[in-house]
Order: sequence, then C-alpha cells, then structure tokens
Amino acid sequence: MMRIGTSGWQYKDWRDRFYPRDLPHRLWLEHYAAAFDTVEVNNAFYRLPERSTFADWRARTPADFVVTVKASRFLTHVKRLKEPEEPVARLLERAEGLGRKLGPVLLQLPPTLPADPDALDRTLQAFPRGVRVAVEPRHESWWNADVRDVLTRRDAALCWSDRKGRPQSPLWRTAGWGYLRLHEGRAAPWPRYGRAALDTWTARLADAFSNQDVYVYCNNDPGCAAITDAVAFARLAERRGLRTGRAPERVPRWS
Repeated sequence: MMRIGTSGWQYKDWRDRFYPRDLPHRLWLEHYAAAFDTVEVNNAFYRLPERSTFADWRARTPADFVVTVKASRFLTHVKRLKEPEEPVARLLERAEGLGRKLGPVLLQLPPTLPADPDALDRTLQAFPRGVRVAVEPRHESWWNADVRDVLTRRDAALCWSDRKGRPQSPLWRTAGWGYLRLHEGRAAPWPRYGRAALDTWTARLADAFSNQDVYVYCNNDPGCAAITDAVAFARLAERRGLRTGRAPERVPRWS
C-alpha cells in the first residue's frame, strides 16, 4: 500500500484553496482526513504535543488514518542522538495516544551532524520492534556501508528525499518498506513539482518496493503546492498499477 499525504495540514494559505472559506479552523483535520488517509506531523519537531493531543487526533480521524510523527529536535538536534533512551521513551509515551493510527517516526538529522553509526544504532535500538523508523540524514558522510548496515539490521528506512528534482541521498533500500519526502520542486508556480519529476519518483518506488508499504509526503506547503502534488502523485501511482490510499480525484478550489 502506498500512502500519500502532506507534511502537516494547518497552513493558513490553504484556506480558499483546499479548505472552504467558511470552514472553522478546528475542523480542518476532519476535512483533511476525509481527503487523505495519512499526514506527517512536522510541527512535533519544534514542540512535542501532549498525549491528549495525539489522542484527540485519533478520535477525530477515520479508522484507516495513519499519522507519521517527526521526532522532536531535542533528540536529533540538541542531544544529537546521544543518550537517546529518555527522549525516545517520552516521544512514544505521548505518540502512543494515537493507538493503531501511529505510523512511522521520522528522524531528520541536522545537516551539521556527521555520520555516527554507533549513535544511530543505539537510537534505533531504543524504539520498540513494532515501531517503524525512517531516518533522513543530511550530511554527506552518512553515505557509507556502516550506516547502511545499521539501517538494514534495524529494518529502518532510509528516507528518500527530493529538492528541485534531485535526490538528496543514495536510493538505498534498507527496510521492507519505503519513505519519500518531496521538499521543493522546480515547476511553476514555486514550489510545485512537474509531472515528469513526480512520475520519475513513482517509477523508482514501484521498482524498489513493488507492493510493499510506502509513505510519501509532500513538504512543499506554500501556495497549497503540497496538496496539488500529492493528488497528482496518487494519480500517477495508480496509472502504474500501484495500490494507493485515499486521495482526492482533483484539488477543489473554494475561492
């Protein structure tokens, strides 16, 4: 199953584009979850929500909805993967308020953090076996055999990512599932992706993961580009015969 969504849903400039003008902000999650079956909670990186907030999201979304949680910067940017047990335990104690709707946890590493396979291994070991973890390194020293071995042994997915049509990492398959983030395209209006770029990514995922689980998140939120590209990605994936989750047939325009 390929689940396709966006990195967050609470963007003011999505009103009149994706959200009807008269729809109260408190109902935006319900509107989003009726259109897509997954979201990546990006703002958890800046401030980890309380368990009650995660439980509230669980109660307000359909049974098939999946929430991916970006790990707090305290773990990745402050502790820099050192002594990960307490930050991981705190993250999970809260995120488990989602129950079965908890999807992968994303570890986005700072671009100033060089490769440390031992710290990565200890961090991944701190997660229970049933929790999927995707790792997005951003320092070129991480592209080595030791790091790849750690990810593979822990069944952690190397996060594939794109900026302006270029992969930001090697396209290693390190787990029995995949994870892709689309940060910024080259098409107009900025930061949209063109059809060819999106179709290239659907082909890569189809070749690497076949019918296995894949999570795709559009992180190019300005101007509602993420919604437009997520819809386009879903249609292109379907044309390749891939089984996808819920996505609109088209992007509604409310203005």
